[in-house]
Amino acid sequence: MAKLLINCTHGKEDAERATLAFIVGNVAASASQEVVVLLTIEGVWNATRGYADGIHKEGFQPLNDVLKSFVSNGGQIWVCQTCSKPRGITEADLVEGAQVVTAAKAIEFLVSGAASLDW
Repeated sequence: MAKLLINCTHGKEDAERATLAFIVGNVAASASQEVVVLLTIEGVWNATRGYADGIHKEGFQPLNDVLKSFVSNGGQIWVCQTCSKPRGITEADLVEGAQVVTAAKAIEFLVSGAASLDW
């Protein structure tokens, strides 16, 4: 099984990039691949309850739908601790399937053989 780490740095300010990270992740998760969407910078907001509800880029499914499908297909959502802390985001704020992680966890995943993509 392949491993894939997709870094998403965008939220409402760029609905296309925020959504594409989860579309690609969902394709991999649907194919039984081990996939993580790592949310950094403004992307950390995507994992907070209610935030993704209004994000919809024309031509794509709404982000909230893609995000839920990604999790139900076995995808993992990791929220960068360094990015979430100054924004006041805690584990209690997150959607189901999301967790706050350290940089060490992301590095460990990459060193174990995960390929990476960036949005």
